[in-house]
Amino acid sequence: MSKFFQKPFIIAEMSGNHNQSLERALTIVEAAASCGVDALKIQTYTPDTMTIDCNSSDFVIQDENSLWDGEKLYDLYKKAATPYEWHKSIFDKCKELGIIGFSTPFDLSSVDFLESLDCPIYKIASFENGDIPLLKRIAQTQKPVIMSLGMIGLEETKEAIDTLMNNGCEDLTLLKCTSSYPASVENSNLLTIPDLQKHFPNCKIGLSDHTLGIGTAIAGVSLGACVIEKHFTLSRADGGVDSAFSMEPQEMKQLVEECHNAYKALGKVNYELSESEKNSLKFRRSLYVVKDIKKGEKFTSENIRSIRPGYGLHPRYFEEILGKAAKKDLCFGAPLKMGDFE
Repeated sequence: MSKFFQKPFIIAEMSGNHNQSLERALTIVEAAASCGVDALKIQTYTPDTMTIDCNSSDFVIQDENSLWDGEKLYDLYKKAATPYEWHKSIFDKCKELGIIGFSTPFDLSSVDFLESLDCPIYKIASFENGDIPLLKRIAQTQKPVIMSLGMIGLEETKEAIDTLMNNGCEDLTLLKCTSSYPASVENSNLLTIPDLQKHFPNCKIGLSDHTLGIGTAIAGVSLGACVIEKHFTLSRADGGVDSAFSMEPQEMKQLVEECHNAYKALGKVNYELSESEKNSLKFRRSLYVVKDIKKGEKFTSENIRSIRPGYGLHPRYFEEILGKAAKKDLCFGAPLKMGDFE
């Protein structure tokens, strides 16, 4: 299999679904691990590192189609932020359960903080993929980097990649991402995944998926996505800033299983019969006697036919045999053989 088709690495994104409860956050980690994910991701920021506490209309979400319509940015980030003092407990719980815990830093100070915890991977969010100083600082950690490509064109993607690689990043994964919440299936444009691989052959390519359900992610794996990121919560009914487009445990478990099945199904380029197919050959069509035939009688479309099973001659001989005489008596239901005609 191509090196670009790798077993999918599944990331459960907690984001703000902890609903400001450390106990709930740790329970989310446990639930994610039980679903079979490879990693759990959180976000590292404070409302003051994201924005300012300003009531101007610039700082209020005004979009009737948004989940957060009418919310002031500062208040939204205050509600969604994962307290810094929780990070170590969350990362320790991930380690205890055998999954990778890591985070998305949103400014230089959050990178420094995560470095103090030896964060093993850094994620760059779509809204920050143009923040050149932040990209440089993340690259300088020389840790693996995963970057979402929402709201960014090809030229700006090249600029971001060059920034990272010129500053110490040697392991970069790019995630196709549609930055709407939830995203529509129709706007997912997954054919971008193999195109990204052509443009950036030294990067791994994955998918940050904000659609509902598992179909888009599975399709992504079939197109070469080797990382799948989905938001995760215990129950959408519990509410939370991202709950509406987050997966519940039974859905995440199914996502993990079906993404792995999709990867296995890719297999390799192969035109040979598999062992299981060889056993089915006997059920293909072949030539059989369908009316008793006397010696010397000619073969016609009335007394021989191509039918199942496959113990007789291949159907390719049907037209060649028509009109020839039988060498012996042949009874109804007998498979036709090479020695049966003149």
